[in-house]
Parts: sequence; C-alpha cells; structure tokens
Amino acid sequence: MATDKERRAAPRKPASKAESALRKRAAPKAKPLSDEELYRLIAETAYYKAKARGFAPGGEVQDWIEAEREVRERLHRPGAGAP
Repeated sequence: MATDKERRAAPRKPASKAESALRKRAAPKAKPLSDEELYRLIAETAYYKAKARGFAPGGEVQDWIEAEREVRERLHRPGAGAP
C-alpha cells in the first residue's frame, strides 16, 4: 500500500471532459465592457446590418435596435465572454 507521501507525489490523471467543463464554468467571469466598448460593438453590428440591406435609407433605427438586442444577447449568453 502507498504511503501518504507516495500518493501526494504520484502524477495526477488528466481531468475528464466533464470536469474540465465544470472548471471553465466556475472560472471567474470576464471584466464587463465599458459603455464605450458596448457602444462600439453595437455600432459595428448596426453598420453590417445596414450594409446587408444595401444602405437603403429609412432602416437605421431598426438596424440599431436589432444590433443592440443581438449584442446584449451575445454578452449575456452563458459561457460568453467579452468578444
């Protein structure tokens, strides 16, 4: 039978995928974004929405609203960090 000292010195077996996932979930959350960083993410997302519709006038507010919703959803999704 191994002594306490031998058990402590023995190499540990690799963690299972479930154990690794649990550790990642338990890890501290990333630093929250500043208001300026959040604004820039929303603005960039709104730009790409406008580009996708050919920059046709009249949809700017809707692009912004949708971009804001999408960015906030991404940031609040479990396991999501700051982009």
